[in-house]
Amino acid sequence: MACPRQALVLGFQRTGQAVARTLAARGVGVRAADRRGAADLGIAADAWTGVELRLGEEGLDLLSGVDLVVPSPGIARDVPLLATALRRGIPVRSEIEVAAGLLRCPVVAITGTNGKSTTTSLAGLALVRTGRRTFVGGNLGTPLITAVGTDAEVAVAEVSSFQLEWVERFRPRIGCLLNVTPDHLDRHGSFEGYVAAKARLFARQEADDFAVLNRDDPATWDLAGRLAAQVVSFGMAPGPNGAIGVDGGIALRLPAGGEERYDLVRTRLVGRHNLENLLAAVTVARLAGATPQGVQQAIDELEPLPHRMTRVAIRGGVEWFDDSKATNVGAAVRSLESCGGPVVLLAGGVDKGGSYVPLAQAAAGRVRLALVFGAARDAIAAALAARGVPVEPVPSLEAAAQAAAVHARPGDVVLLAPACSSFDMFTDYAARGRAFRAAIEALR
Repeated sequence: MACPRQALVLGFQRTGQAVARTLAARGVGVRAADRRGAADLGIAADAWTGVELRLGEEGLDLLSGVDLVVPSPGIARDVPLLATALRRGIPVRSEIEVAAGLLRCPVVAITGTNGKSTTTSLAGLALVRTGRRTFVGGNLGTPLITAVGTDAEVAVAEVSSFQLEWVERFRPRIGCLLNVTPDHLDRHGSFEGYVAAKARLFARQEADDFAVLNRDDPATWDLAGRLAAQVVSFGMAPGPNGAIGVDGGIALRLPAGGEERYDLVRTRLVGRHNLENLLAAVTVARLAGATPQGVQQAIDELEPLPHRMTRVAIRGGVEWFDDSKATNVGAAVRSLESCGGPVVLLAGGVDKGGSYVPLAQAAAGRVRLALVFGAARDAIAAALAARGVPVEPVPSLEAAAQAAAVHARPGDVVLLAPACSSFDMFTDYAARGRAFRAAIEALR
């Protein structure tokens, strides 16, 4: 990738700062803008010598002299600054596009509505256990662009639909789409728009690349016949190649290879949704060069990631699970389906534009009581009540935990699976998960 002369980095938190630092180190003139000030961003402006900071600004004069705009993922496509840049013919590219153009190693990119972080972590760990110098990050936490200039032999990155909106030449050696269920419709406008954003992962792949697809997910598998890359699939149903779940394990057949078997007896990842993540990760890791031994080690070692169906307490015969990362309906449905006993469900937050009918369908006959809170509580309550699920609105997550302690019986599961984003009450899903744990610890 030829570096621009002058770049505008729009949004100056973790991703924006990483982009600014990387481009400035390569002699690019960097102007960084954010509508928030230095204090709100938690930065010291004088520490950013070599970067023109324009904090507290969002006017069109920020585009003066710029020949590339790199927006942070949280910035919507329709903000005036980006619309004006496009009208003026100024390229707008995501951080992952800039990073991939500068990297000297192959990129493995994993996306999907749910399961991205677990799959990325497991595939990356398998490569590490194989002895490969591996960068693991992306939307998972550490921006992909921080791998630029390192000795990484392979980069394994979680990528989101927001990041994929602004790619033109992004070509992962291996691209993996786990599943697509309605999410971020407030951003993409429709389910079709959301699917199209995810599909951009494969747009620049060629015949010697690999596309790993979930053959059990209709929206994902519908892409199979339209891709230039070699398709390798995974799922519970039999397929022509790839991975399938078998009794207590995984069977994998790669193109032009024999069958391999992997044992799941020691894995700490539970539930059908995690089995799908394991199937995907095993397939991706082997295609990326991990050895069978490295893959098995990763399966055995990986701990569940925080706030992803994590058991945080057992009180009076009741199990309490934190799945605060279930920020959409599809994820909450999968959480419910993995619970063995009757469930007291805690759900609510900011509505993301989808329907709660699938949540109600999964809850019917399974949820003893739903405690709903946050901005979307009335919409969730209406959907659940229509399917005969008992519902009690509460003012906060803390109140929900207190009510759950009263209503749950021995053998029940108390499950935080919000089906919504957290921004009405919390800074992010992790803060919501920590508040849930604190509320449990505060119970008498």
